[in-house]
Amino acid sequence: MTPIATGTTHLVQQRYGDPAVPEPAQWNPVLQVLHEHRSVRRYLPDDVPAETVRLLVSAAQSAPTSSNLQVWSVIEVRDPARKARLAALAGDQEHIRQAPVLLVWTADFARLRALAASSGAPLEGADYLESSYVGFVDAALAAQNALVAAESLGLGTVYIGAIRNKPEEVAAELNLPEHVFAVFGLVVGHPDPGEDARVKPRLPQRAVLHAETYDADAQLGAIADYEQRVADFYAEQNLPHSWTDRVLARLASAASLNGRDRLRESLANRGFRLR
Repeated sequence: MTPIATGTTHLVQQRYGDPAVPEPAQWNPVLQVLHEHRSVRRYLPDDVPAETVRLLVSAAQSAPTSSNLQVWSVIEVRDPARKARLAALAGDQEHIRQAPVLLVWTADFARLRALAASSGAPLEGADYLESSYVGFVDAALAAQNALVAAESLGLGTVYIGAIRNKPEEVAAELNLPEHVFAVFGLVVGHPDPGEDARVKPRLPQRAVLHAETYDADAQLGAIADYEQRVADFYAEQNLPHSWTDRVLARLASAASLNGRDRLRESLANRGFRLR
């Protein structure tokens, strides 16, 4: 298919904030949806029908899952009062309240443990870090499928990692049984066109794509170039102009993790033993 441009800039060039990036020779509607992704933080009050959510979950269940374990579940939250309480637990983010739907994705071993208990089968392998890791990966793969599906339908989305700020409180709010852990949220709704959310430039490929073996030296120059290009985007958003400063500040200390520094403890409290 013919490559699609926005104005005079192809979407791939827009993704990197760099008009010098070559236009792709191949293109299709799936690639267009992927490259148009942007985080939406202002929503209209318009509803997202239940059948649409079911379609998003169908797309999620079409994602790969390790050994077909399917160790994830998702909680659809629509009740305004519950969304408000979850918003308060997740850094008081207003878009959680605004959008009609919050999907909370979980690593879910309660289902398999119930099967093992009913049959008397051993399940020692579920106590190891590898298994918990699989639960988080499966939840992420499923949610990303749902995100792409939602955006292909013209809906807006944004992930809510701050669901992990207070895992025990989130679990109580959602009535999560032991061995189920809320990994992140996904807000879904109709974007408010007044927000004018933009495609955020990403690091150049030479900073993330390595040939055969890892090449650390090639990254520094790529990051310096990126800082120049991302400065315009940050200026439009009234944010500091240094990507490096922002990401280093995000990981500067335990306090900057906003409660997620106790993730190991929280997982243990939810029944994840992490041997």
